[in-house]
Amino acid sequence: MFSFSTYRQEWLGSMRADLLAGLVVALALIPEAIAFSIIAGVDPKVGLYASFSIAVITAIVGGRPGMISAATAATAVLMITLVRDHGLEYLLAATVLAGIIQIGAGLLKLGFIMRYVSKSVMTGFVNALAILIFMAQLPELDPRNVGLLTYALVALGLAIIYIFPRFTRAVPSPLVTIIVLTMMSMALGLDVRTVGDMGALPDTLPVFLIPDIPLTIDTLLIILPYSVAVAVVGLLESLMTQNIVDDLTDTKSNRNQECIGQGVANTATGFIGGMAGCAMIGQSIINVKSGGRGRLSSFSAGVYLLFMVVVLGDLVSRIPMAALVAIMIMVSIGTFSWSSIKALRTHPRSSSVVMIATVVTVVYTHNLAIGVLVGVLLSGIFFAGKIAQLFGVTSRLSKDGRERTYVVEGQLFYGSVEDFMSAFDFKEAVDRVVIDVSLAHIWDISSVQALDMAVLKFRRDGAEVKIVGMNAATETIVDKLAIHDKPGAMDKLMAH
Repeated sequence: MFSFSTYRQEWLGSMRADLLAGLVVALALIPEAIAFSIIAGVDPKVGLYASFSIAVITAIVGGRPGMISAATAATAVLMITLVRDHGLEYLLAATVLAGIIQIGAGLLKLGFIMRYVSKSVMTGFVNALAILIFMAQLPELDPRNVGLLTYALVALGLAIIYIFPRFTRAVPSPLVTIIVLTMMSMALGLDVRTVGDMGALPDTLPVFLIPDIPLTIDTLLIILPYSVAVAVVGLLESLMTQNIVDDLTDTKSNRNQECIGQGVANTATGFIGGMAGCAMIGQSIINVKSGGRGRLSSFSAGVYLLFMVVVLGDLVSRIPMAALVAIMIMVSIGTFSWSSIKALRTHPRSSSVVMIATVVTVVYTHNLAIGVLVGVLLSGIFFAGKIAQLFGVTSRLSKDGRERTYVVEGQLFYGSVEDFMSAFDFKEAVDRVVIDVSLAHIWDISSVQALDMAVLKFRRDGAEVKIVGMNAATETIVDKLAIHDKPGAMDKLMAH
């Protein structure tokens, strides 16, 4: 439930730290926003305006204080074909529709889906992102494009990042890195790649505009697949990042509100000429490690970004890329779960397989949604297999040899149906069969159908069958779906 005092605390609880962290994040956002614009095939200002808008709006209406949202590669890659085939205006329209879909997801309270993402998938997601963040820096370290001076600046930047906090934490070490390397580069006239080499920065404020597209069903059919993909991937990455920030800060946040916040941000962004985005794990970790905890950190990051590119563009464009590469390498190292490597020897093999499969799939496809989907599916398969192993059926024959009682124990579902059926001796000549399910639970239509088949096979051979011990939930699903007591039951069952 919304609390004004809590909301106020989220804004004003750590103003100094939030403002400083926001400055670091804004500086790191600029080259990434430009790079993601290039990926999508649009002008750099499209990504920069988006990063400003999304960061500011999610700070106001999002569900996770301290989390940074902006234009991202995960959503940019989904728009490449749309931009190539139909142009920028369709991208803006797709962004608006994606935001509306995300708002709907929040209103329908679909954030609960994250509870079904296992720890192994989360670890794989984090490790894959760490690898992707590091890989994204490799073009700036390609010896064919840069000289030894760049490597020296990156090494110096890393040294400042890790050594400076030993003396003081009053100022975030990444911010010190940017200032020192920029001043050194300008004072010595070093010939290294700078932010300005990534693309021209905008020199005007964004303005409200309505995407110039025909309002027809054909247009909707063109943008809908892209909008759905962006909405799903954006929410998935945002909610996963939200979980990580929750863990880093030992606080809880509102998933459904975050869905709404992301949706509002994307919808508004489409109307100011920006592309879709979502939460960014790298920038969020930079923010948290720089002391950012409140909504002001994300808000100030967006405001700083716009101010720097519009007003201080000439200065910002001279920041050496080596400084930002050093920061992102720090993020990559800090993001990767190094303990998960050691845990491969102690964790269950199935958990390790899920984690590795998630990492490999994400890194190979560069698609977080596909990687997480693979991990979740594998988790479900392994879980079903484990539950099926806990299932068993025992039996006993009455002293007079006329009644056989089968005691079913465990979870009866599609994964244990085969063991359930193989436990019965349908050729045994008995007058009565009792199926005792007091220690079992029947879950799905596959298990109800198996129960039907067992009852009908015994009855076909002349035995009287009685089912006893059903709990309330089991009795409900059996009464609703079972057909063994209905006319023509065997014919109906065999027809399937």
